[in-house]
Amino acid sequence: MAQKATKTLAASNARRLQQTLYATLIIHAIFWLLRALVFRSSFTRRSLLLYVLFSAPQLFIHFQFTRIGSPTYGPDGSVKRSGEDLEAKGLTEYMWDVTYWTYGCILLAAVLGDWAWWFWAVMPVYSVYLAWTTYKGVRGGFTDAAGVPQPEAATSKRQAKMEKRGGQRMQYR
Repeated sequence: MAQKATKTLAASNARRLQQTLYATLIIHAIFWLLRALVFRSSFTRRSLLLYVLFSAPQLFIHFQFTRIGSPTYGPDGSVKRSGEDLEAKGLTEYMWDVTYWTYGCILLAAVLGDWAWWFWAVMPVYSVYLAWTTYKGVRGGFTDAAGVPQPEAATSKRQAKMEKRGGQRMQYR
C-alpha cells in the first residue's frame, strides 16, 4: 500500500491521456474524412490554413498534457513519478476547456464549413471576461455579484450575542 496516492494519480493520468489521445485522433480523422470525401469542393487552401491555425492550440495543449502528465515507471514496475495532476484547478482546467471547445469547433467546421471557426472566438472572449472579473474582484476588495463587500472574519453566535448585550466586547487589532 506504499504510495497509494501516487499510484492512483498515475493510473488516472494514464487513463485520461489515453482517452484524450483517442478523442483527438477520432475527431481530427472525422474532419479529414468529411472534408476530403463529402465536402471536397469546399476544401481549399484557406480551409486548410484555418484548420491548422485553430487546431494548433489544442494539439499543443495535448502534447503539453502528455509531457507533464505521463507517469514514469521504474524497471521493476513501480511508479517513480506520477506526473502532474490533470484534474487540477486553474490553468489546467482552462486548458481542458480549450481542448473540448476546439473539438466542438473542429466537428462544426467539418460539417458546416469554414464559417464555423468563428465559434472558436468564444475562448478569447471568455478569457478576457475571466481576467476582467478577477481584476475587478482584487480592485474592489472581493465583493460579491451585488457589490456587497464580504466580511473578513465571521463572528461566532456566542460572540455576536455578547456584543449585542453590550458586555465583554472583543477588541480587534
